[in-house]
Amino acid sequence: MKSIIIAGLLLSVGSAFAQRFPRNEISINGFRNPSIGLEYRRNHVSVHAGYYVTNFTPNTTTQFVKTGLTYWFLPVGRRENPSSLYTSVAYLHGLNRDYRDQNAASAEVGFRWMVWRGLNLRLGVIAIASTDNDLKINPTPGISYSFHW
Repeated sequence: MKSIIIAGLLLSVGSAFAQRFPRNEISINGFRNPSIGLEYRRNHVSVHAGYYVTNFTPNTTTQFVKTGLTYWFLPVGRRENPSSLYTSVAYLHGLNRDYRDQNAASAEVGFRWMVWRGLNLRLGVIAIASTDNDLKINPTPGISYSFHW
């Protein structure tokens, strides 16, 4: 009996979270997080692609082409499209500096705050790894506008 109650609670909590995200969303990302480009989310998973810039050292911009997957979880608030936490993995291809023509991988965690209608701000932390460079960890602020249905 105890197992049935626990299973029922887990199922209802999982259903409540799953129902809080809109089914589809397209985001136009205007700054670093996840990249300057487009993102499409279906339920809890999104794909993104674009141009990614970061500064590993002051006044030195490193540029990448970036594509990846994001998982959205723990929605916050009662909006149609709630704020939430996210975790992401991505493939990066370096365009300049120490990463020119090199492949890299990244992992990221953060929070997306839905400010007003589709306008949202993101703040995360990314770890970028490649075979020829040391592991780099950087903050990843972002601003986007999202359309959902």
